[in-house]
Amino acid sequence: MAPVTLSTVDTDLKDVIQHLFEIQSAVHGYLGPETQQELVRKIKNLTLALSTLSTHTKPDSTGQPSHANPNDPPIATIDLPPEIIDYVDAARNPDIYTREFVELVQRGNQDLKGKKEAFAGFRDVLAREMRSAMPECRAAVDQVIEATGGSPSSGAAEGDGRTT
Repeated sequence: MAPVTLSTVDTDLKDVIQHLFEIQSAVHGYLGPETQQELVRKIKNLTLALSTLSTHTKPDSTGQPSHANPNDPPIATIDLPPEIIDYVDAARNPDIYTREFVELVQRGNQDLKGKKEAFAGFRDVLAREMRSAMPECRAAVDQVIEATGGSPSSGAAEGDGRTT
C-alpha cells in the first residue's frame, strides 16, 4: 500500500467539512419527516468520511517506501512542533505562531548581524594596529584577515611610519 500523502488528508478534511455543512443546512431547513431520511443519509456520509480520515491518519508501523513527490510528502513524515499543537488546542490561530516565530528569528538575525559587523570592525582595527606595531608580521596579519572574510587592505592604513 502506498503511503498516504498530505493532499489525500487535505481532501479527506475537505470532505468532512462539506458533509458537516450539508448537515447544518439540512438541520436549518428541517421540514419534518421528508427531511429526516435525507439527514440520516448525510450523517452516514459524514461517518464514512470520518472513518476514511481516521484510517488515512492512523500511524502505520510498517515501513513505507519513500515517496517520489517532495511537494506532497507522506503524512507520516510530517512533524509538527508541539507549540503549534498547543496553539490550536488553545483555540489560537497557528498563523500567529508562525508570524511570532518569524519575527523572533528576524530579531535574532539582526543581533547576529550586528555582532558580526562589530567583530569585523574590531578585526580591522586590530589588524591595522598590529601592522603598524609589528611590520614584520604583515604577511601573517593579511593571511588571518583573508581567512576571516576580510580583505587585507580593508580598514588597514598601510604603515606610513606615523605614530599616534
